[in-house]
Amino acid sequence: MSYRTPEARVAAVRETRNALMASRRAVLTTHLNADGDGAGSEAALASWMRANGCEAWIVNPTPFPNNFRFLVENEDWILAAGSARARDACDQADVAVVLDTGEVPRIGRVRDMIRDVPTVVIDHHPLGDHPIGGVSLRDPSACATGELVYDVIQSAGGPWPESIARGIYTAILTDTGSFRFSNATPGCHMLVADLIEMGVEPEAMYERVYGAAPLRRYLLLRHALETLDHDSAAGISWMVIPPEPYAELGVTAEDLEGLVDIPRSIEGTNVGLLFRLASTGEVKVSFRSNGTVDVNQLARRFQGGGHVKASGAMVPGPMDQAVELVLQATREALSHAKPKRR
Repeated sequence: MSYRTPEARVAAVRETRNALMASRRAVLTTHLNADGDGAGSEAALASWMRANGCEAWIVNPTPFPNNFRFLVENEDWILAAGSARARDACDQADVAVVLDTGEVPRIGRVRDMIRDVPTVVIDHHPLGDHPIGGVSLRDPSACATGELVYDVIQSAGGPWPESIARGIYTAILTDTGSFRFSNATPGCHMLVADLIEMGVEPEAMYERVYGAAPLRRYLLLRHALETLDHDSAAGISWMVIPPEPYAELGVTAEDLEGLVDIPRSIEGTNVGLLFRLASTGEVKVSFRSNGTVDVNQLARRFQGGGHVKASGAMVPGPMDQAVELVLQATREALSHAKPKRR
């Protein structure tokens, strides 16, 4: 059995495909601090649009993650948002494609750069309070934005160079937690089977994405584990990334990927939290749910958002004040949800 696009999204896929195939100059972007889904979807879509004769550029509000650069067929396609080349690309674009988010605040400074450009949104998050307009392919039932990108390319009949399959595989691999989360649906597995038939090698991809981490990540983790705490009554576990070793070790945001799973994995935890100080002085909070608590709604209390079980938000500092504020809101959410104990 092969993967097929769900009937409910066929019309939106067709409209998105037509808009992209009509483009001759495109700018692709994703949310602040791009993850594997955002970066993998960009890499795959850029390759496909280039193969169809469109000059496609990647312009993100924050730097493209180094650990996902191997997915981009040509690194020259990545333009720094503050550069003259990025501004020129946006000025000349006939379409801007926003991937893995549909919220105005989540694309940061890129929003002003594409304000007057016709927009296509491809996203699998629930619709938020500040949606980006334009042609829309949004479906929270998709396991990753990469699944929706696959739908578009499949609808067009390809082409399928290796870079496209690798980008989509990475998007799905990372957003399903290596296929262990509830969004790893039967359709998701069928789609991945198709990618493997195209030549994607799961062992090699896992090694590229997860197989090697810089030493600084583990040195920082040693400091962070000293802050690990647990509220057994509420079922909340949390950890703080200490700012001093973060700066001294030269850690980047991508080095923190997955660290929130440490508090999340503690026995008796319903919600896991990770706190780190951002360069703006605000506190970046990652929310993860193990039970019935909708952390998307919880994050929205702080103008954040994401998924039901995985979300994020920026909270005003200082750190100790932000931690208390978020813990209070989380306890309140848990008291209403009455989650089951693990």
